[in-house]
Amino acid sequence: MAKNRRNQQRREFIRTGLLASFGSLLGMELVYGKYIPSDLIPLEILSSNSISELLDKHPELIELNDRPWNLETPAHLLNDDVTPADKMFVRNNGSMPQNIDADTWVLRIDGESSEREVQISLRDLKEKFKRHSYQLVIECGGNGRNEFNPPAKGNQWGLGAVSCAQWTGVRLRDVLEYTGMKDDAVYIGYYGADTHLSGKKDQVVISRGVPIRKALEDESLLAYELNGHPIPIANGFPLRLVFGGWPGSTSGKWINRISIRNKVHDGPKMGGQSYRVPCEEVAPGEQVPDENMCIIESMPVKSLITYPRTGAILNSGQSLAIRGHAWAGDDLVSKMEISIDYGQSWKETPVLPPVNRLAWQHFKATVDFPKSGYYEVWAKASSDRGISQPMVVPGWNPKGYLNNACHRIAVKVRP
Repeated sequence: MAKNRRNQQRREFIRTGLLASFGSLLGMELVYGKYIPSDLIPLEILSSNSISELLDKHPELIELNDRPWNLETPAHLLNDDVTPADKMFVRNNGSMPQNIDADTWVLRIDGESSEREVQISLRDLKEKFKRHSYQLVIECGGNGRNEFNPPAKGNQWGLGAVSCAQWTGVRLRDVLEYTGMKDDAVYIGYYGADTHLSGKKDQVVISRGVPIRKALEDESLLAYELNGHPIPIANGFPLRLVFGGWPGSTSGKWINRISIRNKVHDGPKMGGQSYRVPCEEVAPGEQVPDENMCIIESMPVKSLITYPRTGAILNSGQSLAIRGHAWAGDDLVSKMEISIDYGQSWKETPVLPPVNRLAWQHFKATVDFPKSGYYEVWAKASSDRGISQPMVVPGWNPKGYLNNACHRIAVKVRP
């Protein structure tokens, strides 16, 4: 039954019109792909166990959507200090580009506030600009959306739409300075090579950006490597932006154009309700006019217990060692606390400084339980601005963004 269900899912997957993306995954063009009968599946796909395998991802990643692909990483798979490529979540808005040739890849810089329009090859980026590497947190703005009530529209992310890998590339600042910026520059906007799900080549999938102050930070990269290797296609090969600490939607993938703007960028997914939250608190379920929505910038303070996975079982008198990570957008995490009594009391535990600005910070703790029974271990981080994670889901918003409620795991202590 399970095998038949998988085959049916694959057939449905093909019928959704994603054949173009398979060319990228297979590393070559799917010749005559448009002629494949609807009830026939390419052998290479039949031999794969899951979408995760096709995307070179860990098999335990959770598929939230296949049109476009969105895969979540379970918390226990994020235990590495530096997130491996195969454990990095996938958040796509359209179909991935196909037949990518890194040797001919070109980035165009333009815009009202650019001194000149230039085209820079990927090779020139690598050879003419200084190389920089940083560990940087990328988190989807909708991470934790599935906890909002009433439910918010969008992929129902749990807690695994976050990563902290080592990114290598050139500083965006160096490229913008090479191009030249006018004094009225206030924003940059990006464009990528992904295609709209409708198949219309002239329809932009997503085009977001950041204020100039963020674009000019040392850690803001045009990246071409992930953990010392070319970026996986699902995560932006051959070139992407990385803005640590801000919603992942600002870190555009498959980048082939950057516009220097004299106004807040107005590309698709910049306006309306997209990646915006109410400027002031609203009641759950309330309709909020677009003009009362503010663009998300720095992400909130947050933490994640990555070891053990929820459901750990101990013997009476046995201590529990826990590990995890904490981050706070543009800020530092200054305090980490653990509770086993639903927040009635908190025990502070050391949290290490980041290896560089905008990397996540690691914590460890040893927890003892007074007697046998069921417990929950809660983790709470506080930033250097004195802002702490809320115990439960914070203020409701229409799109389910910025849930930074405390993470918790279940623990059973046997007699």
